[in-house]
Amino acid sequence: MKKLLLSLTVVTSVLGSVTAQNADYKKRPAIGIHFITNDFVTPQRIKETSLTDVLKDKQWAKFGEMDYGFGISYLKGLSNKIDFSTTLGVSFLSYPLKDNPSNGDDGALLEWDAMVRAKMTSDKYWVSPYISAGIGASKWRGYYGAIIPVGLGIQVNFFDEAFLLLETQYRTGITSTTSNHFFNSLGIAGNIGKPKEEKVVPQPPLPMVALDEDKDGVVDSLDACPTVPGLPALQGCPDRDGDGIADKDDKCPDTPGIAKYQGCPIPDTDGDGINDEEDKCPTVAGVAKYEGCPIPDRDNDGVNDDEDRCPDIAGPADNGGCPKLETSKFNAAAVQFVTGSATLTAAAKRELDKAARILNEQYPTVNVEIAGHTDNTGSAPFNQKLSEKRAAAVKTYLVKKKVSADRLTAVGFGQDQPIGDNKSASGKAQNRRVEFKVSQ
Repeated sequence: MKKLLLSLTVVTSVLGSVTAQNADYKKRPAIGIHFITNDFVTPQRIKETSLTDVLKDKQWAKFGEMDYGFGISYLKGLSNKIDFSTTLGVSFLSYPLKDNPSNGDDGALLEWDAMVRAKMTSDKYWVSPYISAGIGASKWRGYYGAIIPVGLGIQVNFFDEAFLLLETQYRTGITSTTSNHFFNSLGIAGNIGKPKEEKVVPQPPLPMVALDEDKDGVVDSLDACPTVPGLPALQGCPDRDGDGIADKDDKCPDTPGIAKYQGCPIPDTDGDGINDEEDKCPTVAGVAKYEGCPIPDRDNDGVNDDEDRCPDIAGPADNGGCPKLETSKFNAAAVQFVTGSATLTAAAKRELDKAARILNEQYPTVNVEIAGHTDNTGSAPFNQKLSEKRAAAVKTYLVKKKVSADRLTAVGFGQDQPIGDNKSASGKAQNRRVEFKVSQ
């Protein structure tokens, strides 16, 4: 039985795949009524002997050994040669259950199936043989079951409106509440609903022959450049640079531009790479950060604000744009200490008095980093601490002279940043120093 099912499935698939589809011959929805017979006798005899013996001994069930009923079906074409059908049949019989084959009480047998039919020919022809396969369910009294029906049939077509259907199926029971049997039906089905009307697409009028001298697809009557091939979007005129402006209206036909500048690019008068529409200084070269303007120099000291540590106070470039206290009659080299200590000398205090006046009167807004340095006499850790103490001593003295502590930072660098040769006395003297670095 499994081989029969497999064969029918393969045949159905092949027929469906090789059939040319044409909507003209796809079956419309139809309703059918059927006279049916159920043959449980022949499958039982085949099971007890063999199909060969049943055919040889003419043991196929007679009509009197079958059970009768009726059914109603619904059919619909899936393609020219593939139809879907579903049938509900009812018969009154004593159902031979697998667990109780001799049950003698009659009852209503309801069987439902859903089938796919593969026809050898479409409904274009009067006669169409077909094979079918599907699934189904049954109910007899309180017993519910499942079946697999496969079958052979023939369809007779009456003017595409009604069909005579003759079919025999072998229904295999796949639950303990169903039995194998032959199901035979003779019925007639008729279409329901109105046939789908084909839409008539009106034929477009024949185009009039128009002249197109430059062969650009734009007729001469609509072509603004009838002798030169061009683009339909530009009324038949060419656009060499592809900027959407016809060459005849483009002052820069070989360079893409915009309509505002008659096809030319947005100008950059000062050549700084920022076009004039975005350049706040269009006649002076600048940078993008300042919207096309030069980097500002608020204090006009020649050091632009991006590099100027004191952008609001003029100072030389070699001091980062900040003023040097030394240029105001202050001598940083005179700031000295008692040997080996952080005690300021009297001369150093007099010099720091000058620094305090300069910071309070001349540059009241600048900040100063006080950096202490030593020579290499003694150990590096000792010199580091000594340099820090000396820088702190200078800061303390300046604060006493009314310079705000917030403006002063004291740091020590020990012997790590010499400016002279520590092998000579003069070099060591240069290295024992306090530097004043101004910033804003």
